Amino acid sequence: MPVPWFLLSLALGPSPMVLSLERLMGPQDTANCSLGLSCHLWDGDVLCLPGNIEPAPGPVLVPTRLQTELVLRCHQETDCNLCVRVAVHLAVRGHWEEPEDEEQFGRAADPELEEPKNASLQTQVVLSFQAYPTARCVLLEVQVPAALVQPGQSVGSVTFDCFEAALGAEVQIWSYTQPRYQKELNFIQQLPDCRGLEVQDSIQSCWALPWLNVSADGEDVQLVLDVSEEQHFGLSLYWNQVQGPTKPWWHRNLTGPQTITLNHTDLVPCLCIQVWPLEPDSVRTSICPFKNDTRAHRNLWRAARLQLLPPRGWRLVAPCSLPAAEAALCWQAPGRGSCQPLVPPLPRENVTVNEALEFPLLEGHPNLCVQVSSGEKLQLQECLWSDSLGPLKDDMLLVETRGPQDNRSICALEPSGCTPLLSRASTRAARLGEQLLQDLQSGQCLQLWDNDLGALWACPMDKYIHQRWALVWLACLLFAAVLFLLLLLKKDHVKAAARGRAALLLYSADDAGFERLVGTLASALCQLPLRVAVDLWSRRELSAQGSLAWFHAQRLQILQEGGMVILLFSPGAVALCQEWLQDGTSAAPGAHRPHDAFAASLSCVLPDFLQGRAPGRYIGAYFEGLLHPDAVPALFRAVPVLALPSQLPDFLRTLQEPGAARPGWLLNRAERVSRALQPALDSCLLPPGAQETGLEMAPEAGDRT
Repeated sequence: MPVPWFLLSLALGPSPMVLSLERLMGPQDTANCSLGLSCHLWDGDVLCLPGNIEPAPGPVLVPTRLQTELVLRCHQETDCNLCVRVAVHLAVRGHWEEPEDEEQFGRAADPELEEPKNASLQTQVVLSFQAYPTARCVLLEVQVPAALVQPGQSVGSVTFDCFEAALGAEVQIWSYTQPRYQKELNFIQQLPDCRGLEVQDSIQSCWALPWLNVSADGEDVQLVLDVSEEQHFGLSLYWNQVQGPTKPWWHRNLTGPQTITLNHTDLVPCLCIQVWPLEPDSVRTSICPFKNDTRAHRNLWRAARLQLLPPRGWRLVAPCSLPAAEAALCWQAPGRGSCQPLVPPLPRENVTVNEALEFPLLEGHPNLCVQVSSGEKLQLQECLWSDSLGPLKDDMLLVETRGPQDNRSICALEPSGCTPLLSRASTRAARLGEQLLQDLQSGQCLQLWDNDLGALWACPMDKYIHQRWALVWLACLLFAAVLFLLLLLKKDHVKAAARGRAALLLYSADDAGFERLVGTLASALCQLPLRVAVDLWSRRELSAQGSLAWFHAQRLQILQEGGMVILLFSPGAVALCQEWLQDGTSAAPGAHRPHDAFAASLSCVLPDFLQGRAPGRYIGAYFEGLLHPDAVPALFRAVPVLALPSQLPDFLRTLQEPGAARPGWLLNRAERVSRALQPALDSCLLPPGAQETGLEMAPEAGDRT
């Protein structure tokens, strides 16, 4: 449907906002003074040598302000160039010094001593002009009559006509005196191009410029270039970022006329259009028509994402700058409403797009999330640690506040607010206040943040949930033991489906990027639901039990429950398997990481395959692009070895209990898992050094036209 607010014409010719410029005929430069002053322009340019600042011997003339005006210098009626007229405003600075003997004995009687105080002032003013590739310096002599010499007062101005410059150029102008009595004045100006001036019939370089119209076509946008069939021109679309250089997005050399269609989802505020004739030294004209477009701003926030930079760094990635963006940490409790901001005690920070920032934290936690707001509106929220540290935990966040004289108070963050632990409120934190304080004092809570004003602690609540329901469960079991057993026998498959099948995920920790990819896969499988065990989430148990003992316990429990063991092959895993198959033993214990359960598990996994016990209990998988299918040893092909993400439906179907999921539901889940895996997989596929780049170049936009 039509979009009325977007029907705007951006023709590169006259418009109601263009300027009509004064014309100066002839090539000569001139100088003019305001009333009462006399001035003279030296012939030819001079050297641009400001010199050092010298003390003023008395009252002197100094420039105080620069003012510019655009004019046309014309050699013929239709052969003009853009020219910059410069006006230098002057003032008197300094005083005559009184002789010491005059202060003691009164004014001198010699009238010759009075003459300097009543004399006129003369100075040489230098104007320096730079506009690539042009650089000029001119010298103006200015004389002020004695009647206008008043220290500290403005005396008028001198105007120079004029410095020629190219359309669209950036010019810099300096002004100082010879000798120099103060720091030179500096003025920078961006000159308009052919669109902003009434010069279509005067400046020949503007004659060949294409005419461009931007209009709405339903939900899409059309760029219409109305030029002759013989004219060749360049067209570029780019992201004009405040931080860093512009990012090209689309570029073509075309022959007119042309109509180019942009999808409305591609519009962002910093998307600009540049067009120029394919001729030597042609004028390039740029327009950025979407700066104030509400739909473009919505698209920008949809394209923005948060990126975790281990160990505690992060950044906001977006194609354009977001000047009003602010970020704050919040605490997301599982199944308990919205994420609760931690401001205070933690500060709210302004965010610069694509710039690395650091969390003021001691440790990460899956329940810690980042909220990015624009004004009062929440635009973006992500729990950055959920992939690497697992799903949300039922932990209680304790907020410690420290005051003067070592006074401190502790409260628990709940949906209703921060509840003091030793209060009589009817909340979970108040009922367990004493136990939580004991856990804090005994070191069972994880400290997330600490400074002079306070601290944050995450305390596990699993044991209190078990204690709370222990008596209730005992009464229910005693009251309905027979009924429970009957239901357990008759509907065991329903219960198994509700709890989710168990799976043990074994992998080789090749590098940090692959570990993040494995964590993303494990988190996605937990949503199926599957009960996933992976060493990445069990570092404490691995350290206490050892890799081999931990694997034996997990494997035994999962296989007894009818679960499956997932072998995730990678170059490192294949190398370990080949080592075992060739030598019959693993490498020395110190050769592998202390938490590498894959190396420890091969002593039990290989006998299962060699003795034919693997089918139905194991499944293999590998990530496409990271491992060639033929690299998986033949021994392990006794079970399905599937490619991810292309064979995700078959992979998930194998992990599910027979008949536990409908085909449509399974395909939907496979799509969700694939979407979750793709960013992490793309990051692993990037060459070394490219994974830290903020925003990848958009594809060549020939597909977008």
